[in-house]
Amino acid sequence: MGVSDTVATGGARARSNRQRILAVAATELSRNPQASMDDVARAAGVVRRTLYGHFPSRDALIEGITEQAAREIAEAFHRGQTDTDSPVEAMARFTLAVWEVGDRYRLLIALAQRNLTGAGIHDLLRPVREKAAELLESGQRLGVFSDHLPAPVLSYAVESMTMGLLQAVNDGAWKNGDPEAAATACLIAVGVPAGGAASAVERIAATRT
Repeated sequence: MGVSDTVATGGARARSNRQRILAVAATELSRNPQASMDDVARAAGVVRRTLYGHFPSRDALIEGITEQAAREIAEAFHRGQTDTDSPVEAMARFTLAVWEVGDRYRLLIALAQRNLTGAGIHDLLRPVREKAAELLESGQRLGVFSDHLPAPVLSYAVESMTMGLLQAVNDGAWKNGDPEAAATACLIAVGVPAGGAASAVERIAATRT
C-alpha cells in the first residue's frame, strides 16, 4: 500500500470515528443533557485523546451534532422533493422534514441554544432558513402565502415558531408533538387557510410514508 493509500485509509477511518462519536454523543446527550466528555468517550468506546482530537470541547461536540442535524434536515427535504409540488406542498414537505429531524434532535437543539457561544445555532441553521425563504418567496409571487412580511423575515418567524413547538414538547406542554399538526401550524402562520394547510400536509405526509 502506497503513502497516498495509507493517508486515504487513515482519513476514512478518522471520518468514520467522527461520525460514530457524533451518533453516540447524540444518544447520550438526549438521554442525559449533563453527560460529560468522559461519559461520551466511554459510550463510544474511544479514549479521551481520540474524542478530544475530533472535538476539543463539549461545546464543539454539541456544535458538531447541531451541524449534523442541519445537514439531515436539508437531505430529508431534498430526498422527497418533486417538481410537481405546489409552493404550499413544497413548504409542507419542508416543514415535515424539519420536524422529523428536529424532533429527533430536539433536546440537543435546546442544549445548543443554551451552550453555543456567539451566533451558535442561528448560524448553523442558516441554510435551512434560506431554503425556507426561497419557498416562501415563490409562494408569495403566486399569491398563496401572505406577503405582509418579506420572505426572509417570514422565514425567521417560521423558524422561531418551529423551535418554540419543539421546546413545548421538551417542556411537556405538548405531549404528542404531532408532526402534521406542527406543519399545518407553520403553513397557517404564513397565510395558508386552515383547511388548505391541513389538506396539503395530509397529502405530503401520505407520500412520505
